[in-house]
Amino acid sequence: MNLPTPAEWAASASCWAGLVPTGARWLRVAQREHYLGGAASRFAGRWWLGLRENIPFLLAAVVCTGLSWRFPLVGLGSAVAIALGPLGLSVRGRTSPLGLTRRLRTLASTWIVLEGGVVALGAATDRLAFWSALGVVAAPVLVDLACVLTHPLERRLASRHVARAALRLREVHPTIVGITGSYGKTSTKNYVAHLLGGSRRVVASPASFNNRAGLARAVNEQLGEGTEVFVAEMGTYGKGEIAELCRWCPPEIAVITAIGPVHLERFGSEDAILEAKSEIVRDAPIVVLNVDDGRLAKLAAVLRDRERPPRVLGCSTLDRSADVFVGSGADGLEVVVEGDPLGPATTPGRGVHPTNLACALAVAVALGVPREQLRARLGGLPTVAHRVAIATAPSGVLVIDDTFNSNPAGASAALGVLDASTTQGRRVVVTPGMIELGPRQFEENAKFAGAAVGTGNSLVVVGRVNRDALVEGAGDHGAIRVRTREDAVRWVREHLETGDAVLYENDLPDHYP
Repeated sequence: MNLPTPAEWAASASCWAGLVPTGARWLRVAQREHYLGGAASRFAGRWWLGLRENIPFLLAAVVCTGLSWRFPLVGLGSAVAIALGPLGLSVRGRTSPLGLTRRLRTLASTWIVLEGGVVALGAATDRLAFWSALGVVAAPVLVDLACVLTHPLERRLASRHVARAALRLREVHPTIVGITGSYGKTSTKNYVAHLLGGSRRVVASPASFNNRAGLARAVNEQLGEGTEVFVAEMGTYGKGEIAELCRWCPPEIAVITAIGPVHLERFGSEDAILEAKSEIVRDAPIVVLNVDDGRLAKLAAVLRDRERPPRVLGCSTLDRSADVFVGSGADGLEVVVEGDPLGPATTPGRGVHPTNLACALAVAVALGVPREQLRARLGGLPTVAHRVAIATAPSGVLVIDDTFNSNPAGASAALGVLDASTTQGRRVVVTPGMIELGPRQFEENAKFAGAAVGTGNSLVVVGRVNRDALVEGAGDHGAIRVRTREDAVRWVREHLETGDAVLYENDLPDHYP
């Protein structure tokens, strides 16, 4: 092995300097994507290959890396190209800055060790410049590898908190209500807590604390003595995750709100989503299902045919004979519980999700909440922030904020709220489109755009992730294209006035193109 030449040292040093901005970018992506292996590489493909202005930088980096095998100083070009690009992906983050948590520091340290290993390989093979350049170009891949390598450690560290949470649940012994579904989990959870709040001491898992670590934290920090009901939102990115949650947080009442194409690119099919979500009902003595969903209606039939069937409560917005029915009335929502009307138009319909309310009412029924209490508490149902939240801006523009929604059913419902608004002025839909819909993403976004402009709304497309699909769906009606959410808000303020209305449908953090 020969000592590196000054040219090789210079190229290697420049590559290490280039790792500072590129590492900040891809570590931030990994953090925002919940440290899932493969996320950084997937987003690298979107940024480098999906935006035309970034392709020259990528080509320059690849060509310079190849040439550095024989001409070490050319490796400087790789460092410069990767440090500058991809254009548009901020190092610091505009909407989702890098958080220097303990887990992020562990991940960063592991990634740096991997980068050091690549450089050491270069030194050992007398190709220091080439391997240094390759290391900086492959930074997203090495960040993903670091995620995979640190995953067992993170699970082991979290296991202590899970064990403490399991012990706490056994000590307090609340009735556990587990809620899952492709969408509607948070609204249903909040409705359950509200409906039970008049007669029971209820603790609900906060925000979206719906994975192993989040749920354990919710139990350890919030489950006090005397808690009678713990409402646990349970999410999953794959098979087996909900089953694991149920082993230490076993629900007495299991709820599935809906099955849809959310996270379809991770699951592959809606049948796989159903299989993963259905883990919540395996041992639950009481099951609440949205039977308007064909897959869940079939699951209800399967559960009822068991040798020892659980108590199954079907919820519907279409079938009045269901155990709980919530439908649209002339003045609001009509609620029927086990054939007993709770009075016509018991609660206003705007901002209330009928299916989620039906599932929450079924939980209350299963827990024996008196009908009179349910009737009394329907009038004050809570809303979920940024989910069909309606307000009037100081300018007089009606604003419908549905920025925390990213599924076709919810988007369609929000569009219905906009179209039913009393405004006689201009109506505008602002959206970056929906994500994680797998092979259906283009089709679903085009369909949504077509529905939006088909009823006379103007369409403002934010960003580039779904731009082609949304523009194609808008067709001859056309679409206004802007780069960021801030640009869209600026456009709305400049063009809308009193009597107009705008729907902000979904929002994406700035690690998306």
